Amino acid sequence: MLDLFYQGGPLFMGLLTIILIIMIAVTVINGSNVLKGTTENPDVNRRKIGTIKSVGLFALIIGILGQLLGLFSAFKAIELKAVEVSPSLIAGGFKVSMITTIYGLIIFALSILIWFGLNSRLERK
Repeated sequence: MLDLFYQGGPLFMGLLTIILIIMIAVTVINGSNVLKGTTENPDVNRRKIGTIKSVGLFALIIGILGQLLGLFSAFKAIELKAVEVSPSLIAGGFKVSMITTIYGLIIFALSILIWFGLNSRLERK
């Protein structure tokens, strides 16, 4: 797992991990009101738990940006060494560039699941 972290690039993978930690913190802070059943306005609670989904979407965008920058670098390297390019090299580059997108997508899916659970709990009240 740590190997995938370094293959995906420490910059983007680290940024995505920080976003994941922020999403968990926002979930704990804003989701506790929903789970405790405080008497706060339901519209305010919906807006607060909506930030969970927004942070997850930001993670997805950062993951896609990491992939696009990785692909750009790969294509630039292929352009410079057009003679020595093998299909396995290209496939390996595509695989590595998708790691950040997969990680961002996992964070986004997790945020959607958390948001859906808290929103359905809010609707039951």
